[in-house]
Amino acid sequence: MPSDTITDLDQLITKVRTYNPEADVDLVCRAYAFSAKAHEGQTRRSGEPYLQHPLAVAGVLTSLRSDVPAIVAGLLHDTLEDTLTTPEVLEQEFGKDIARLVDGVTKIGKIQFRNHEEKQAENFRKMVLSMADDIRVILVKLADRLHNMRTLEHLHEAKRLQIAQETLEIYAPLANRLGIGWIKNELEDLCLKYLKPDVYAALKLRVAKRDEDRQQYIEEVVRIVKQALAEADLKGEVQGRPKHLYGIYQKMERQSISFEEVYDLTAIRIITDTKMNCYALLGLIHSLWRPVPGRFKDYIAIPKSNLYQSLHTTVVGPKGEHVEFQIRTEEMHRLAEYGIAAHWKYKERGQVDDKDGKVFSWLRQFVEWHQDLTDNRQFMDSVKLDLFHDVVYVFTPKGMVKEMPLGSTPVDFAYAIHTEVGDRCVGAKVNGKIVPLRHQLTSGDAVEILTSPTQVPHKDWLKFARTPRAKAKIKHWLKVEEQKRSLEIGRRLLEREFRKHDMAPAQMLKSEQLLGVAHELGFETVDEMSVAVGYGRLSTGQVMTRLAPAVPQEGKAEVVEELHPSRPQVGKPDEKGVKVKGGRDLLMQLSRCCNPVPGDRIMGYITRGRGLTIHSVGCPNLEALDYDKERLIEVDWDMATSSTYPVKVSVLAVDKTGVLANVSSAISGAEANISRAEITTREDRKAVLDFVVEVGNTAHLGRVLKAIEGVEGVITARRIRAWQAR
Repeated sequence: MPSDTITDLDQLITKVRTYNPEADVDLVCRAYAFSAKAHEGQTRRSGEPYLQHPLAVAGVLTSLRSDVPAIVAGLLHDTLEDTLTTPEVLEQEFGKDIARLVDGVTKIGKIQFRNHEEKQAENFRKMVLSMADDIRVILVKLADRLHNMRTLEHLHEAKRLQIAQETLEIYAPLANRLGIGWIKNELEDLCLKYLKPDVYAALKLRVAKRDEDRQQYIEEVVRIVKQALAEADLKGEVQGRPKHLYGIYQKMERQSISFEEVYDLTAIRIITDTKMNCYALLGLIHSLWRPVPGRFKDYIAIPKSNLYQSLHTTVVGPKGEHVEFQIRTEEMHRLAEYGIAAHWKYKERGQVDDKDGKVFSWLRQFVEWHQDLTDNRQFMDSVKLDLFHDVVYVFTPKGMVKEMPLGSTPVDFAYAIHTEVGDRCVGAKVNGKIVPLRHQLTSGDAVEILTSPTQVPHKDWLKFARTPRAKAKIKHWLKVEEQKRSLEIGRRLLEREFRKHDMAPAQMLKSEQLLGVAHELGFETVDEMSVAVGYGRLSTGQVMTRLAPAVPQEGKAEVVEELHPSRPQVGKPDEKGVKVKGGRDLLMQLSRCCNPVPGDRIMGYITRGRGLTIHSVGCPNLEALDYDKERLIEVDWDMATSSTYPVKVSVLAVDKTGVLANVSSAISGAEANISRAEITTREDRKAVLDFVVEVGNTAHLGRVLKAIEGVEGVITARRIRAWQAR
């Protein structure tokens, strides 16, 4: 990791001049003085002067070799939010370019949002759109987040957990997508430190112990490699690779293995002068030790989408131990460490130079795909999906290359070409063979979309569509069609009700009297009110009560009962412990696909004839339904009620006598009841223990999982939803 600890202005200027001797240091000095005056008297939670934070952010930016406007923006990035400074003053003092940069980084503090999630989503939306206009916005934001994570211990626990989770979900993947490896690694390690402190502490101790024990071994491997390089007359700098704790943790989780089973902690990097020598060095390493099958990756011939290039190979080294090698050129190493920040010679307004800009075309596509999403939460979820994906490269019939997220299907490919092609696709040919629409594409596939003028999008497509663009287009089409159907159903229900009371349906639907009722109920038109009736959000009885107060009560009750066969009392939570915002009177049930418990963010979805189904936010089944926003109802847990909820928990442990009894005892010790238990053994001498546990809320579940993880022999313990694979 680059050394970026900056404590005063002189250090900052010295660091800038090491890579940019012609830098306008007078501008940096003016920005420092302005920031010092603006933040005068302010302190951080640690007690240190607030100015140390923008100075530290500028220091991180120097490690990214950022230009002067970016460093100035780092010094000024909190002035708009935390001081009385206005955008007009910034523009007057430092010009439009820097004022726009600072505004792009600034959080939104003056807009009132309904909740934290909405504010977070709108903040991030603004930042994403700004970074497409000027890439330096995200570099400043990443530097800001990195320093905040380094000083996170000064905040209270709830705030620490919230910031760490947001960093793990958004900022670390974003640093990875931009190819800034050292920031991504440090952010992930810091997130692990605060989200799973016990795991972090244990891993840090174990890695340090293994490093101490293996130092002599590493030195022996390095000595052998250097001797072989000299004999072959090949240039190469051999160095140990820093350990990335979160990467080790991920490997243990992904492969369900213990720390002792992580064989390739020993990692050595060789940096040489030419691409040809990279392959020569690979041959040399393979001549010294036998390569491990399936562990060779050529990222030089096929770079990652963030431009990362390197040769990766794992060999069976001395004493039969696995050693991982990374082989790259100096330029590849620079790009691996700094990513898009390596291209610091920006044109006007932070645009990367044209020849380099082509390789970041994903950024433009990234923004284009998300501009149609008006809902902030949907925008945030789709951005997370996009940031985490790896990519495949597929070909159009004309030989053009399309970069698609890993797991993309012909539906995603069709919508990437054009909306109409997506709407009309009936199938696809991949490499000349007809495949179903749910077929997952792989790199190198040649894809031809088959269309039909009678074809329309189907709701089931949402189950396998991968890209935000495809999902948004499908949902838009389904919403329009659903509104048409609901309008028709609503009109039919109202017409039937009019006939029951000897009213002429055609005349009533066009009457001023019915329009007045619509206005009274909060709708602009009769059609809008009819759609609400069709959805099930409004009963015909409610309409008739206002239209004809003298209508017999039994007539109204009959219609209401038809729409809602069984309902709790208005405004009261039902036995599920859930309250409907606005006091709507609906039959309610918890979804079995996600088994939400108090503490989970939840949302309700109205289904005609079946009332309200409560899903966890993030449930794929809810995502497949949210094209129809009219049916989504805000709900919340009723914390006044005390009840227990079933949760599926899966435990992976070493297969040995007594493990089931010990885990069961730990669950009971955490005051949770086991309603079902099942144990299976695997060929690798691991045992999988599946439980259904009754818990009161997510905090209670957290205590249960922590108790299980403390049992000797347990590798992992996690909550399982119906849609998740083990």
